[in-house]
Amino acid sequence: MWERAIEDAMTKIKRNIERYPGLFPHIAGKEAAGEKRYEWGANEDWIEGFYTGMMWLGFEYGGDASLREAAASQLDSYRERLEKHICLDHHDIGFLYSLSAVAQWRVLKDEGARELALRAADKLLQRWRPRIGAIQAWGVRDDPENGGRIIIDCLMNLPLLFWAYEQTGERRYYDVAYRHAHISRRYLVRGDDSSYHTFYFDPQNGNALRGGTHQGYRDGSTWTRGQAWGIYGFALCFRYTKDVQFLETSKRMARYFIERLPEDGVVYWDFDVPIEPDTPRDSSASAIVACGLLELLDLLEGGDPDRALFADAVQRKMKSLVDHYSTVRLPDAEGLLQHGSYHVRGGRGPDDYMIWGDYYYLEALVRLSKGIKGYWYE
Repeated sequence: MWERAIEDAMTKIKRNIERYPGLFPHIAGKEAAGEKRYEWGANEDWIEGFYTGMMWLGFEYGGDASLREAAASQLDSYRERLEKHICLDHHDIGFLYSLSAVAQWRVLKDEGARELALRAADKLLQRWRPRIGAIQAWGVRDDPENGGRIIIDCLMNLPLLFWAYEQTGERRYYDVAYRHAHISRRYLVRGDDSSYHTFYFDPQNGNALRGGTHQGYRDGSTWTRGQAWGIYGFALCFRYTKDVQFLETSKRMARYFIERLPEDGVVYWDFDVPIEPDTPRDSSASAIVACGLLELLDLLEGGDPDRALFADAVQRKMKSLVDHYSTVRLPDAEGLLQHGSYHVRGGRGPDDYMIWGDYYYLEALVRLSKGIKGYWYE
């Protein structure tokens, strides 16, 4: 039942490659509001890996050599970016290189891609801050605002480090990822299973200071995409470590998410925002959670009492995304999912295509159709 949506995605990905050779999709700014399009430019944001990852998913799904060639041709761009340290003062190195270099290694066994991915893992390790026992999210070391800041998104960057440990046997990769996951579990996940977007520590002595947000409604609210990162991220941490605390945390966060779904199964941008007729949705958060739930279903024992709840939520969520949020009926669209949100409070991309939403939507579709699991683990 998912094949029509996948084939539509393949058509649009290939058309974007042809229209914008060598360029990457960026989130449209305020001036593009209402146009519903991507802005195409250089490899210099945190999101480019999702575009490359979509090409690899497409190739694995249908064997189209043009998608393989397009994805592989982008590797030099990622190599140059790493060598010149182009806009890499953030933790999203995992998003960038798991879906490009690691993906190319896994699909083609390309040694050059493997070597690049390991160097990217080393770059991510440079963001480890021993005083707080975590990976600094944004900014340079000792940045006055972000020097002691972690964010929940980082959980989805940790697979790059776990992969590097499996490739090399060097314990430093595993230990950093494992310790960061635990501090995230302790400080970003609240007692009611909701989550902070960010948490601040004193960078000098490591003392915990406060939870907060950057993209959520307010410091104490639950930003839906942050909750989504936690669901999928902790599930992946369990896969790599077998630490049951990560599995239980992912399950708890998933139940919190599912219990607060709107009638059509696709969330607004924050669980605590007042709902008005024009309150933005975030289809990308729902796509991420669909992938996280599929991961949980692969990890849970057959008799787990949450299996039926999670399986029903996946089907409900994906059917709604395909039927009501996808661009299947918009043949000229550049994106795959409508009504994603980026930084609503900042007025950036409050209702548009989000390339990570497109990626996770396609990852969920090909996993449902053919069992293709993406590039977060072997």
